[in-house]
Order: sequence, then C-alpha cells, then structure tokens
Amino acid sequence: MRSELELAIRYYETDQMGIVHHSNYVRFFECGRSDMMQKYGLPIEVIEAEGVMLPVVSVEAHYKTPARMGDIIRIVSRIEKVPMAKLEVFSEIYNRHGDLLCTGKVVLGFIDSVTRHPVRCPEKLAALIGENLDS
Repeated sequence: MRSELELAIRYYETDQMGIVHHSNYVRFFECGRSDMMQKYGLPIEVIEAEGVMLPVVSVEAHYKTPARMGDIIRIVSRIEKVPMAKLEVFSEIYNRHGDLLCTGKVVLGFIDSVTRHPVRCPEKLAALIGENLDS
C-alpha cells in the first residue's frame, strides 16, 4: 500500500537559516499517513468513530539533507504488511529535485476508545491493507 503527497514548506516550519526544523518531519509523516488512509477510503477518523484509536508507539527519523524554505516536498508513505497488533508506516521525503531528505517509520498501536486496552487491528483496516499491499 503506497501513497504520495506534496506539501509546500511554510515559513513557520523553518529556522533563521531557512532550514526546516527536524521536529517537523514527524508532522510530515503524519500528513502522509493521514492522506494515504483518506485516498484508500478509510480515513483515521472513521476508524476512531468505530471505537478504535491508533496511538503512536514509536517514531524513527533518519535525516539525510535539509528541506528549505520555498521547497515543495514529496512524502511517500508505505505500509508493507497487514497489521495484527501494530501498524508500521514507512515514509520517505524528497525535495522537488528528487533528493532524499529523510526516511522514517512510525509504529501505531490499536486501543479500544472506551477501555483504552489494546485490541487487534480492525478487520476493515486489515482487509483494506491486504487488498492493496502491492499498490
């Protein structure tokens, strides 16, 4: 399962040198992940409305070269396997020249929205990912 999203770098995301602050890449990962779920027809808010929340368990980011003020970045998000107890979303961020800026992985858990206890991946989400693993 794969998706791409383009975003313009905004002034507030940069420091005085015009370079994107490292903390914003986690936000970019989330933008890509949310956009991917929307494009595949199962936005995260629908999963939450059905009683399952997806808290972030861990985040990895590997910085290669900085994004800069005025850049248009391309966020590539991928899910490589059907989740059971956790969902792994891989991300790559490129600038308009195709330079790799950052790679990352976000691991999400599944919890019942009422009890806050861990649950398995919702069947609807597992089926959607399974049907689209090669896309």
